Amino acid sequence: MATTLSLSSSSFLKSTSRSSSSFRLRASLSTSPSSMAATTEKVIPAVIVGGGRVGRALQDMGGGDDVLVKRGEPVPQDFAGPILVCTRNDDLDAVLESTPKSRWSVIELVSVLNLCNAAIVVEISQAELDIIANLVFFQNGMLEPWFETKGLGDADQVLAYFAVSKLGEPPVDGITDTNPEGLTAAYGKWASAVAGRLRAGGLSCKVLEKEAFQKQMLEKLIWICAFMLVGARHPGATVGAVENEYRSEISALIGELAAAAASEKGLVFEGAIEERLCAYSRAVAHFPTAVKEFKWRNGWFYSLTEKAIAQGKQDPCPLHTSWLKELKIV
Repeated sequence: MATTLSLSSSSFLKSTSRSSSSFRLRASLSTSPSSMAATTEKVIPAVIVGGGRVGRALQDMGGGDDVLVKRGEPVPQDFAGPILVCTRNDDLDAVLESTPKSRWSVIELVSVLNLCNAAIVVEISQAELDIIANLVFFQNGMLEPWFETKGLGDADQVLAYFAVSKLGEPPVDGITDTNPEGLTAAYGKWASAVAGRLRAGGLSCKVLEKEAFQKQMLEKLIWICAFMLVGARHPGATVGAVENEYRSEISALIGELAAAAASEKGLVFEGAIEERLCAYSRAVAHFPTAVKEFKWRNGWFYSLTEKAIAQGKQDPCPLHTSWLKELKIV
């Protein structure tokens, strides 16, 4: 006799009996988060993890129904909405530990259920599906290796190109002369809901498919790795100074990192990548420069270097490696 598990927001897991051994997901596309966002102007309530500048700004864009989760607090299990993760990258492990594992992803839910000895049938309605797989990550940097280690390979993400200078101040949109429509982008199950929230706050946000999002994510990674590293070579240099005074250095490094990323991921960037990244630099010219969060940023490109050398190949990022060593970062 197999066991059938159904999900509800009240008990979350309850068992019934059925003679079957398959795993089934049943969901109505007509009530997906995307269609909900398209048919109503109401901002979909969310759990917001992180009470910093971005988290508070996202809460201010809501309708008063959000739940703000601060450091060390547990994430609610039965809140039927997205979980917007706005913490530092190094806090992500702690966020997962405080989040019910069944809400990480559908794949993770199946893994949990498969720990049972009996064969299992899982039937999930759309309303029940909205209680799981709700994590939305707002972090900068390369998250894909971390996602893979946590079983979150297709996690929702947001590339936040808006800036919040101080807690409580309104965010400033990332609009440039090459992208006047705005640069912020979202991907995943809750992308439309996140875009609706940001637009309610006066910000732009594009909803992208996986490949387009990955390209834009890599472009932002290249931007932060290149401009921060070149700036670190010239103490006191702002982002604007890097773009104006050290253009040959930044141009060479952008080209190198873009080629390495394209080769590693098997994709082709749209033309004029240097122009786009320099245009964004002009929009945030006052930002200081420093190489930070190495594991999540420049560390990914250095891992490509280490992999190539271990295989007896040439370093795909020789300039990047040389400057990291010059600054004694590696």
